[in-house]
Amino acid sequence: MKNINQEIIVAIGSGAIAQAIVRRIGVGKSILLADIKTENAEAAAHILRQNGFNVSTASIDVSDRHSVAMLAKQAEKLGAVKGVVLTAGLSPSQATAQAILKVDLYGTAVVFEEFGQVIAEGGSAIVIGSQSSHRLAVDELSQAQADALATLPAEDLLQLDFVQAIDDSLKAYQIAKRGNALRVIAEAVKWGERGARINCISAGIVYTPLAYDELTSAERGEFYRNMLAKSPAKRGGTPDEIGALAEFLFNASYISGSDILIDGGVTAAYKYGALKQ
Repeated sequence: MKNINQEIIVAIGSGAIAQAIVRRIGVGKSILLADIKTENAEAAAHILRQNGFNVSTASIDVSDRHSVAMLAKQAEKLGAVKGVVLTAGLSPSQATAQAILKVDLYGTAVVFEEFGQVIAEGGSAIVIGSQSSHRLAVDELSQAQADALATLPAEDLLQLDFVQAIDDSLKAYQIAKRGNALRVIAEAVKWGERGARINCISAGIVYTPLAYDELTSAERGEFYRNMLAKSPAKRGGTPDEIGALAEFLFNASYISGSDILIDGGVTAAYKYGALKQ
């Protein structure tokens, strides 16, 4: 039975960044932790429960609309959905270009659409984007292409000619994450009608298992290690630093439809510093 007084935080993806965020915004609330691998969600939930959090788990595949819709309904039945944290995704070293687009572009759009129907007044959502999308040239996308990524129904995104033409996994990742940031702008209008907000965090290399896949990748490991060495911060980020920013955004009632870059200056180095090509 739904408890109208219970506030629900839904975390899609149960890795280090998701855990860091829910530790900051989940106190006194019920956390619904969802992952495509239920064993990962249960392992994270066990740790959180031992630290005093109220956590339940669920299975989700963001590339499957029915799966996302079921999670949204499950969350709504538990109480008032006050927070959505989307960290699930694939990196360039983990999948093919079209697989990345199906999860990171289409899947994110589906989560926005489905949870946009159940988010409670005063609610907030955070999606983890990527600094990699900021390395795209400013004219990489035409205005029409950008508008399409921002506004088309999720099912139409993968049918776009320029999306179907992408066969490089890094390019797919960059376009998908640029699409996430663009879509947040459009979704902020819709979520605002429900009294809710939505924002994107474009994170740099953050020390997580996914990041280590990139840093040790035979194809791109040297590239990423050089990126960190020549950045102003000269290091990667920590999940706690992303968590602190997410907590701020959840409490910043005047911020919606924004994309916040947090990358230790990597983008700056690419545009005007040691990484400029």
